[in-house]
Amino acid sequence: MALKRKDLLGLRGLTREEIEEILTTAEKMKSILLSDVKKVSHLQGKSMVTLFYENSTRTRFSFEFAAKYLGAHTASVAVSSSSVAKGESLIDTGKTIQSMGVDVIVIRHPMSGAPHLLAKHVLASVINAGDGINEHPTQALLDMFTMKQKKGAIDGLKVAIIGDILHSRVARSNIWGLTTMGAEVRVAGPPTLMPPDIEKMGAKVFYRVEEAIRGADVVMGLRLQRERQQKGLLPSLREYMHLFGITEERIRLAKKDALIMHPGPVNRGVEISSDLVDGAQSVINEQVTNGVAIRMALLYLLTRRNHDAVH
Repeated sequence: MALKRKDLLGLRGLTREEIEEILTTAEKMKSILLSDVKKVSHLQGKSMVTLFYENSTRTRFSFEFAAKYLGAHTASVAVSSSSVAKGESLIDTGKTIQSMGVDVIVIRHPMSGAPHLLAKHVLASVINAGDGINEHPTQALLDMFTMKQKKGAIDGLKVAIIGDILHSRVARSNIWGLTTMGAEVRVAGPPTLMPPDIEKMGAKVFYRVEEAIRGADVVMGLRLQRERQQKGLLPSLREYMHLFGITEERIRLAKKDALIMHPGPVNRGVEISSDLVDGAQSVINEQVTNGVAIRMALLYLLTRRNHDAVH
């Protein structure tokens, strides 16, 4: 087995072999997910806690379902009603959870680097479910898993990521992961929402959406993260859609069988037209299903690193 690390904190630094191990394991986990009886004992006797300092629907629920399908015990810390609200530090919260015998802590935090800090102070495996504007590794893994299932391979794909690149941890993790796997990543969006160092990560930068989409195998929209933005970074929402939105007209520039993806939640009519979200090329709902499979794979690999592989 290629995955030997205790934690999954980001895709930066993961090897191609490690990513392939995760994706291969997810294929086996998806077969469990799609079966009539979604219950196995791979994680019997193991426990997982979700510790979310930010709101989430897809990520938190998919981790919880993934753990339950594998037979693990699960608990969720509601930060607003926990000792965090009384001023308890992240490290102390982590040590408290650790003292209860937890095997995996899944954390989402508004500060970049918070999962890395927690991982240094607990014996449990820590999975980053999104930290600030840094990374969201499990989202990128499920995106790559979806691409591999639909296209057969990731190597050689042209992937266009459109929208608020500056504030997107999804974009960063996808760039790290996709370039490691041999894909060409193109990013496009308003100049005010483009990180100045994004090209150093291996992405090709465009400021016209049409240029990024032309000939693409995959077109991924990103949510405008208005909660992280300062005033003046973008025009009105109507003007944004006109200049940078993924529309039926623009999608015709991509390959005829191009996939349309979005990490969700989707602002219909802002970053992407509603018809495309529901159209034949959209795999947005399948991304959600694949997210459970990927998280099942990670929980398995991180908690049973020294056991035999899934049969």
